Amino acid sequence: MKPQRKTHSKALFSNLDFDGIAYMHRPGSIKNGAVLIAGTTVGAGVLALPAVTLPAGALPSTILMVGVWLYMFVSGLLVAEANIRVMQQTGRPGLGLLATVEATLGRPGAIAAGLVYIFIHYALLIAYTARGGDILASALANLWAQLNPSIAVLTVPTVPLWWGHVAFTMLFGGILYSGSNRFITVVNGLLVTAVVVAFVSLLGLTLGQVQPTRWLTQHWDAVGLAIPVMVVAFVYHNVIPVITTELEGDGGRVRRAIFLGSLVPLVMFALWNGVILGSVEGAAAGGIGDLLDPIELLRQGRSHPLLGEVVAVFSEFAIATSFIGFVVGLLSVFEDIASLGERTKRRRLLYMLILLPPLALSVIEPNIFFDAIDFAGAYGNSILFGIVPALMVWKLRHQASATSCSDNIHPGSLVPGGRPALFAIIILAVAVIAENALIKTGIL
Repeated sequence: MKPQRKTHSKALFSNLDFDGIAYMHRPGSIKNGAVLIAGTTVGAGVLALPAVTLPAGALPSTILMVGVWLYMFVSGLLVAEANIRVMQQTGRPGLGLLATVEATLGRPGAIAAGLVYIFIHYALLIAYTARGGDILASALANLWAQLNPSIAVLTVPTVPLWWGHVAFTMLFGGILYSGSNRFITVVNGLLVTAVVVAFVSLLGLTLGQVQPTRWLTQHWDAVGLAIPVMVVAFVYHNVIPVITTELEGDGGRVRRAIFLGSLVPLVMFALWNGVILGSVEGAAAGGIGDLLDPIELLRQGRSHPLLGEVVAVFSEFAIATSFIGFVVGLLSVFEDIASLGERTKRRRLLYMLILLPPLALSVIEPNIFFDAIDFAGAYGNSILFGIVPALMVWKLRHQASATSCSDNIHPGSLVPGGRPALFAIIILAVAVIAENALIKTGIL
């Protein structure tokens, strides 16, 4: 599907989806919708999974993964239901997530959701710049050592160098700033292809290292540490409004597309989690700052001559694809709400506003990758993709029940259970936020 730049409308956030791209409608299929969901879900979030699941072990983390997937599936259905109802009420197809929030919860709700949206983007851009710079710095150091064998052996840095972060930002930020939409689409497509090939290769290379006895580790008290990262890994809600438009508001077809599209990443993540956790020794449960990163162990290991390179390619390109999407998304939000002079000057200023803060924070705190993802998942995603969808559907169903039938059975509901189910979604999101806050303050 070819992305089209959005146009401004009377709505605060018009046709904006989470990646900042609006799509021209044309009749779609369940298969295409499922592919879009799967492609959106598989990204840099998968890199943080093994580090936060390792303390708990394979079985507890896999069970938790299924639970988080189910929660995100239900919240995704709520986003779809809200979007369909608003399109039916307004007669305007193609409404994005934030435009749906505005139509449902009003301008204050849209502004609050927009702030959370910006928070998520900045948090993840910080994470991606830190880890992408780390990998790039190590790759350049290895390349320098190979090109200069006569010089003393250069130790690959375990702490990312500032110039690695700068190089990563300049490389991919420069592509976005200077490249045309067509060029960026081609580059992103090549990166996605490389990610898929590297992922399959990585599974193949690590299968020989798997020791089934390592799967027996079980620390159920450590599973809570993985929830925020899993929430980030299973986010695809940004493209749901695109699918509801393509499937013309058919709730049954939308439900099937979301189910099938999210099921593929669940299987991939479960395989990934099992293979990685079966390839490295377990670690004692601890805080997010004390994590042992299995991906880094594999990248720096020498168990297979190609393993380190494949891990680096997979990690860097997965980060790059997510980085591109989040920069474009944040750029579209700022362009929607800012007017800073003539276009060239405005574009330069906006890119500086988007790229420099994450770069600065990643240089100041180079090991911020896990903390940034943790914050985005525990707070930003729990609010925007947990609480907000439930509130929107709660209000829309209440409005419908006032003129039709009971909230529990009125037509158009994609999630059964009525208000108790919506309340449960909100409570679970609040519980994740509260648990993370208590952990951060040292109470837990």
